[in-house]
Amino acid sequence: MKLEILTPDKTVYEGEVTSVTVPGTMGAFEVLKDHAPIISTLEHGKVMVRASTGFETFIIKGGVVEVLENKIIVLAEGIES
Repeated sequence: MKLEILTPDKTVYEGEVTSVTVPGTMGAFEVLKDHAPIISTLEHGKVMVRASTGFETFIIKGGVVEVLENKIIVLAEGIES
């Protein structure tokens, strides 16, 4: 699957992943290969990215996620450093 994490001013992450966990408004959920299409709002929290190269965590300040045909786009309002 391809993941992009974008903020209004930059691309935070772009690459192939095996799974992504996002902080949905109604609770966190995980996206795996061949996930059903979805658009969801996101709360402030952790985006956990698992790739063949390892594991990364990003703290976002809310936003939106779209999943369509094994492509995940996270539009974050901001990233905490």
